[in-house]
Amino acid sequence: MSRHFGSRSAVWAAKRDGIRPFPHPKVRWRPPTPTPTPTPDPERPAPEAAEGVSISTVARITFPERGLGEHADWALLRPEIGAGMGALSSAVYEKSQLDLREREAARWTIALINDCVVCQGTRAKHADDAGIDEDFYVQVTEWRTSDALTERERLAAEFAFRFALDHQAMDDEFWGRVRRAYKDDEIADLTMCCGAWLGMGRMLAVLGVRAPEQRLLV
Repeated sequence: MSRHFGSRSAVWAAKRDGIRPFPHPKVRWRPPTPTPTPTPDPERPAPEAAEGVSISTVARITFPERGLGEHADWALLRPEIGAGMGALSSAVYEKSQLDLREREAARWTIALINDCVVCQGTRAKHADDAGIDEDFYVQVTEWRTSDALTERERLAAEFAFRFALDHQAMDDEFWGRVRRAYKDDEIADLTMCCGAWLGMGRMLAVLGVRAPEQRLLV
């Protein structure tokens, strides 16, 4: 069994032995941090918009309102890239073959790690059919010790946790557990989903994009 993880992984493993659901200090759940409103910079020219188009301002940038919500409108400053991001997001939510509870266990774990208020405010579209309620998300934060989650759901949360915080901690023992529970195509599915959530959620958090008034359902 491989034991060479590097210094960050060694710290992670030491904290792991304390059996805390989220060893990293940033990852404990807390109410989303209010997004600050930026102070106008008199040296910076005001953004231009077409006639009749409003300007939206988040913590870091300004952009025209396109009617899709801040979580999408900002990306249309570079529509060619934004369209690709939208296609990836659609593929994750419409084409993933993961069980919905397993998908949400991984997505929610990364939403907490990213401290993304948009992601933390999002819920599954067919939650009732899958038996997902608010207590489910509480249980996911306690994935190490929760007996309300299945083995696969706990593994989905653990996979997302390691993927986001320390992928080098994905040792032989961990992969053995994953491969006994998931087929290869399911692992590929989970990996691509985690990559999308980590990247896109981090972008929203970095720019200070606010959660929409109406909850997103995916």
